[in-house]
Order: sequence, then structure tokens, then C-alpha cells
Amino acid sequence: MTSIPDLIKKKRDGGALSDEEIKTFVHAVTNRTIEECQTGAMLMAIWQKGMVQEEVETLTRAMMSSGEVMSWPKEWAGLVVDKHSTGGVGDKVSLVLAPALAACGFKVPMISGRGLAHTGGTLDKLESIPGFKVHQSAAQWWFKCADCADPGDPALSGLLHCGSDGEAGSCRSSPVRSAGHDQHRGQPPTDRWLHRLKERSGVSERAGAGREVWTSGSLQRPAERQRTRTVISARGERAGRAYGGHPQQDGRHDWWLCGQQSGGDRVSGDAEGERTRRPDGAGHHSGLLLKMTGSVSDLSEGRRRISEAVIGGAALSKFQAMMEAQGVANETARSLCSAHTDYHSVLRKSEHQMELKTPADGFVVDVGGLTLAEVLHKLGAGRSKARGPVNHSVGAELLVSLGQRVRKGESWLRLHYEDPAPSPDQIHGLQSALTLGTRENTQTRTLVEEVLLPSDTV
Repeated sequence: MTSIPDLIKKKRDGGALSDEEIKTFVHAVTNRTIEECQTGAMLMAIWQKGMVQEEVETLTRAMMSSGEVMSWPKEWAGLVVDKHSTGGVGDKVSLVLAPALAACGFKVPMISGRGLAHTGGTLDKLESIPGFKVHQSAAQWWFKCADCADPGDPALSGLLHCGSDGEAGSCRSSPVRSAGHDQHRGQPPTDRWLHRLKERSGVSERAGAGREVWTSGSLQRPAERQRTRTVISARGERAGRAYGGHPQQDGRHDWWLCGQQSGGDRVSGDAEGERTRRPDGAGHHSGLLLKMTGSVSDLSEGRRRISEAVIGGAALSKFQAMMEAQGVANETARSLCSAHTDYHSVLRKSEHQMELKTPADGFVVDVGGLTLAEVLHKLGAGRSKARGPVNHSVGAELLVSLGQRVRKGESWLRLHYEDPAPSPDQIHGLQSALTLGTRENTQTRTLVEEVLLPSDTV
């Protein structure tokens, strides 16, 4: 059998790894018989030299099979749907999407990941809820998938995304990203699968990175393409108004408890009393999945059904049931699903808060999500190593909307932090995320830039 150092050397020199060699590497990572520095060296070699299509497919299947692969009862045929994304800043779509789809009668395994460097992870948000357990046995998970569940990431995803010594960063490797994302679709198998790519500041390191992931990997197989859609979010569109640990959880209540429609348009007011409307991701993506299953005739009908599930309370009831099924006390779950709760009585509150002021009069042209996230990461809201801790109390709340008129000295960001206090450079970095201009500089942002259909990948 070829040794791990020989495999690393082969890929470093530009060679294509055989199926057995890739399986040997994945097996070694899964069973922890490989040094983390060797894992990092292999990922670096893959990043530098790339992989041919056959290698990516084998890596995808090997990663998928590194854990237990679930199977579903026959009566669930056509009802198992899921969504995975490339990770974002302030992104809470999954927290609404899974319960809303479950409320419409679908089974949602919801394979989710942890935060990688500056990007937030669904599991990290859920673990900010006292008692929430993301590690579930196969029997527990199967039972809860009758509604919706969040069992955690497959075995290799976190380490392969983090790389050498668990350091974040190797997710820039398109073959590794492709395998990491595609394995979610195969484990467990789903009838319809939505892949969300975010081509915007705060996620992709260059234009076209998302398309590389889409056009590589096992998604090239015709049978798989027919069951899959990829949504590319518009560059510059922010994922949310709250960033970090449980401040993002508070953002969830904007959808469910404040009368803002998840299935339709999300409404926000500006300083002049105007009301602007922008489409909401959870409603669009859930509606698209309903259309893919054939249960609705078009996207607008799908969005309407999701809206009814959210506004009517059925989705919130599913979310409460999921929390309780995964270890959260009934009283805690009920409190978090109430509009009359002081959420900081349940969720950990940071020791300090600080409000940043606008430096001049003007209109909000942009807020740099990546800039905010990188500073929050340094303050403890993100992790730099696999299995590293995350401080759920660190985060930030955006107090302004794009296009909003502001006066000099108004609060535009509320920072939640703990000791030590942010440095002057970090404060400057946060302030640099805000771009002000004239009304003419503002522009309407679309939520979805493109939906890639099967024919787009041939």
C-alpha cells in the first residue's frame, strides 16, 4: 500500500490520485491515523495542483461514505429535501427554511456545518441555545427527520475545510469545496437538493468561485443534476442584520415574531419613514424546493405556502419541537419562540456593548460583511482551528438599512464584546465597513443573481 507521504508527493508533483489512493487518504483522516500536518500538506497540494473530474467524484463519495449513510422508508419517497450553502456572514436562512418545509409536510435532514474562520455556522448558532445537542445517534436522527433535524456535519467536513493543524483557509480549494458540499447531498440521500452559492463580499474570494464548485464534482452526473438546483446570491447582498453568535439567533425573531414575512418580502423602515421591500432568502429557497418536488406549479405558489406556514405559526411550532427533541428544555424552547421574552434571560449576553456612530451625513450605500466578520472573528465570534471554541455572546447588530438616510453621529452598529475591549485598529476596521454616499449612489439589490438549471452544467 502506498504511504501517505508518497501520496502527498504524487499530488504535489501534479499526479492524479487513483480511487484507492484517495480512499486511503480519506480513511486515514477519518480514523486519525494521519498527522494533521500531513492532512494540511495534502490539502495544500490539492489546492495548488487541482484535481481532475474523476478525482473529485471519488473524493466526494469517499467523504460521503466516511460516516453512516442513512436510508429512508418507501413512504417518504419524493418528500426528502435539503439545502446546503457555501457559508455566509449573518446568514440565518436554514433556521427558517427547515421548519417551514417540515410544516409543509416534507422531511428535512438538514446536514449543517460549523463556522469556518469568519463565516457563521448553523450548528454554532443552534448551540448558543442552552441544552441544544447537535450530536445525535442514528436512531434519534431517523426519528426526528420525520419533521426536521440538525444532526451535524459529516466526519471530514470540518477538518478538510480547516486544513493544516485545523487552521481555516483550505476551503479556497475548489476540489475540496466541491467534495465537501456534494457529500451533504448524498449523506443522507435526498429527493431534491438546493445548493446555495454566495457570490458576494463576505463569502467568495473571487468571482466565479461558486461556479467552479457547481461545475465540478458528482453534480455532473445527469441523474443527480435533475434533482438539484443551485442558487447564486447576488454579489453585495447582505445575509442578515446580525452577525456572530446568539445575536444572529435574535435575528431569527425578525422573521417569525415581528410580523415580517419569511415567505414574501421582508419589510424594513428607514429614517425618513419610507418603507423599502427586499425579497427574503428563506421564502425564495423554500418555495423553489417545493416547485422542484412538483407539489406546487410555480415559485410564487411555493412562496405563498411557505409564507402561510411561517405567519400561521406552523413553522415556529416545528422549530420548537426540534429544539425540544434535541435536548432543549420545554420552558426554554417555549420562551425562545415567544415574542414577549427577554431573550437575554435565556441566551448568554456579552459583558459589554458599544454603539458605533456614522462619521457624516449621507445615505447607506454598502456595509462590508467580510470586514465586519473578520474583526468579530478576532474578538472571538469565529474559530481559527477545527473543534475550536466560539464565544456565542460576541457579535454585532446592524442598526441601519441599505439606502437609508443617516445624520452624522447616529448609531449604525451595536457591538457585543467581552474583555479585552476591541483595539483602536479593530474599531477603525469596523467603521471602514460602512460606506456612505448620495441617494444616487444607492441601488436596488436583488436577492438572487441566477438559478443554475441542469442544462447549465452540461
